[in-house]
Amino acid sequence: MAEHPHAALIRRGYEAFSRGDMETLRGMMTSDCTHHVPGSHPLSGDHKGVDAVLGHYGRLALETNGTFRVELRHVFVDGRGHVMSVHGFTAERGGKKIDAAGGIVFRIVGDKITDLDECVEDLAVSDDFWA
Repeated sequence: MAEHPHAALIRRGYEAFSRGDMETLRGMMTSDCTHHVPGSHPLSGDHKGVDAVLGHYGRLALETNGTFRVELRHVFVDGRGHVMSVHGFTAERGGKKIDAAGGIVFRIVGDKITDLDECVEDLAVSDDFWA
């Protein structure tokens, strides 16, 4: 059975992110997309617009000296424009290491990502790492 197109879109997005291919990601998102990052640290908040979202991704790489890695574990679809991903992520920053789980709830209109609501397994651990 063929994978749902929304699941395939998100898988391609994770692959592009892992390669650092921001132009592919740009083409997958609407110009006004928003990535909502949880927590109370300098990288948290709402990154509005594709340039701000891609800038956030660049900052993840910068802040971790290129060590930020994500591994997609599961993708769930509802067939109505929502996709939920579950992933693991690792990074090193300022003498700290993180190895945690998280996920994103994506909203898709047509074939473009319009909204990304990120969740993490432990907000306190994430806040401490990014502080």
